[in-house]
Amino acid sequence: MTSPAKAASIEHYENFPVASVLCPAHLRAPIAAIYHFARTADDIADEGSESAQERLEALTAYRQQLVLVSTHATVGVETPDPRWAAVFAALGTAIHTQRLPVQLLHDLLDAFAQDIAKTRDHAGYTDEAELRDYCRRSANPVGRLLLHLYGVSDNDALLQSDAICTALQRINFWQDPSVDIPRGRHYFTAETKGRHQVDEADLLALRQTPAITAMLKACVQEARSTMDFGAPLVHRVPGRAGWELRLVVQGGLRILDKIEALQFATLRQRPTLRAWDFVVMGWRALWM
Repeated sequence: MTSPAKAASIEHYENFPVASVLCPAHLRAPIAAIYHFARTADDIADEGSESAQERLEALTAYRQQLVLVSTHATVGVETPDPRWAAVFAALGTAIHTQRLPVQLLHDLLDAFAQDIAKTRDHAGYTDEAELRDYCRRSANPVGRLLLHLYGVSDNDALLQSDAICTALQRINFWQDPSVDIPRGRHYFTAETKGRHQVDEADLLALRQTPAITAMLKACVQEARSTMDFGAPLVHRVPGRAGWELRLVVQGGLRILDKIEALQFATLRQRPTLRAWDFVVMGWRALWM
């Protein structure tokens, strides 16, 4: 398992916007602290050879450290865990200096725990409502935490942020089935598979049938529509952070372009961005 004290690249946590030079300098430390908290939790859930039970126990201990640094509580919580000392030292500072809404951090841990349990039980998602609730906890907290740091808090902005984060999460789903399915995890709901008459055996065998292609096309169209709903938020986030968000939005949309160029055959191939794609993203960001 990745050492939690080791710095990781910001791009490694898929739902986290890049803390680049466009990010306001005074917010880079709290953004990095939130990122490393999420990255480490994701590693606990996904990396290494631990059993599901061991992963869940580690996440419980990790959550106790969150309680410790967010409340300064000592009752029922052990002393700081050396495994994650660097993560929680930085996060504790960010929580108290920036008054971070801690429940959003707990929501992320809830989502990671759900991933472990779903993978252990070979369980999928029943319908859109269940998948939407997962995105509410696995993706949307990131955007809301960033908006909090930027001082943007009105309801319209929060809804647009949720749309962007949910779209990014779903784009990750639809570009990665060739990776996720062999690992025992996918996010095509039973409702969606039924509507497109997808054979579960074909999906698990990574056979790109016409029914699966049609399902992926519909999923991509829905993700694009969701991103388009959230995109006006780029004009609400102040300064350089707004330009960073433009690139985040365009990065998600460009992945959708790449999936379409593959004729939605992501059971066979994972789309990736190349140098020219970043030029396209930058040009489109200018005209948002």
